[in-house]
Amino acid sequence: MIVQETIHCTPDEYLEFVMDVGRYAEIDDKIGSIDWVRRVDNLVEFRFRPVLPGIPGPAPKLVSQMRLTPGLRVDVRYAPLPRNRLNHRLSRFSASFEAEAVADGVSRVRRMISIDFAPFLRWPLEPILRRRLPADVREEMRGAKRRLES
Repeated sequence: MIVQETIHCTPDEYLEFVMDVGRYAEIDDKIGSIDWVRRVDNLVEFRFRPVLPGIPGPAPKLVSQMRLTPGLRVDVRYAPLPRNRLNHRLSRFSASFEAEAVADGVSRVRRMISIDFAPFLRWPLEPILRRRLPADVREEMRGAKRRLES
């Protein structure tokens, strides 16, 4: 799923906001409690408990990686094995944030999320996420817009 928004900021301002996991978690309720964050250059790793909209119960903690392509995008995925063994067995996840200047001080930003579950989880979880995730991501983008334009 992809959500697009126009925000009065530069692409770099938006992408650096995304790379600051603690700040971004303030507008994205899918990022639950964060245990730690490590950034080295254009790579951020962080351990947290994800919260999937409409899915009850605690999800297993995981380590995610965000990689910045300066001025263009941030790509997000599970940290590779041996981390996240359970998460790698249960699902596949990818996400991205793209930013493109469309006018002086205005950017078009796109947020993409893809989650594919193992077959035994697919039938109970995917219908819930299909109903709940789009509205959640739209609200996340509105939150980014409010935060960056204030």
